[in-house]
Amino acid sequence: MKLFRCTLILSLILVFQQLRAQNDSSFVSLLNKKSVQLNVGTQGIGAEFIYGVLPELVVRGGLNFIPIKANDVFKISGFNSTSNVAADFYNIHAFADYVPFKNAAWFRMVGGFSYFFKAKGNLRVIPSDDYKYGDLVLTEDQIGYVDLSVDWKGLAPYLGVAFAHTFPRKKFNINVDVGTHYLSKPQVKIVGTGLLEGNSSQTSQLQNNIKDYRWLPTVQINFNFKL
Repeated sequence: MKLFRCTLILSLILVFQQLRAQNDSSFVSLLNKKSVQLNVGTQGIGAEFIYGVLPELVVRGGLNFIPIKANDVFKISGFNSTSNVAADFYNIHAFADYVPFKNAAWFRMVGGFSYFFKAKGNLRVIPSDDYKYGDLVLTEDQIGYVDLSVDWKGLAPYLGVAFAHTFPRKKFNINVDVGTHYLSKPQVKIVGTGLLEGNSSQTSQLQNNIKDYRWLPTVQINFNFKL
C-alpha cells in the first residue's frame, strides 16, 4: 500500500509537470491515432487500447482487476477472534473521451460503461480460542464462524474527466483519470455456523442498510504508448 501511494504521488507530479511544459495550446486532431496504455489506481491494474474516431473524440476499451486479501483488519471487543477480508473486482469497459475545448486539449470529458464480472467483498470472523460462559467451556468449532459477503456484479455506467493529452506528442506520456462508477444494487449474504448460525437472520437488515452504497470513485494513472 505504501508503494502504491508513492507511485501515485510521483505519477501525479509528472503529469502536472507535463501540463506546465505544454505551452503550445493548439489543437491536434485525434482522428485515426492509436495507443495502448497501462494503468494503476483505485481499480487496481489494467490495460487499454485507444483509437481516435473523430478529431476531438476517441474510444477506448480495456480491463482492470484488483484482488485484495488481508487478515486481522479489526478486532471485536470482548471476543478473541481473527478476521479474513477479501475483495475481488474485475471489469471490462468501453469509454469515450471528448475534448470540449480545442484551446485546452489536455482536458477531456469521459463517459461509458464497465461490466464487473466479479465485484465481491467478503469478511470471515473466526474465534481464536475457547469461550467460557460460567462453568461451560465452548470450543472454537462449537462457536462457529460468520461469513459476510457483498456482491455488486453487473453493468455500471461511468462518468469522469481526464487530464493531459490523450496521445503522446512523441512516444510516451502519463495522464490521469478521475471519475466514478455507479454499481449495481449490492446483494448481501450472511452465513453463520455453530452458535453463530443465528446471525444469518441479519441478512435482510444489512441488505437494506447498504442498498445505497453503489458509488465507486476512481483515480487512475495511465502510462500511454503511441502506436
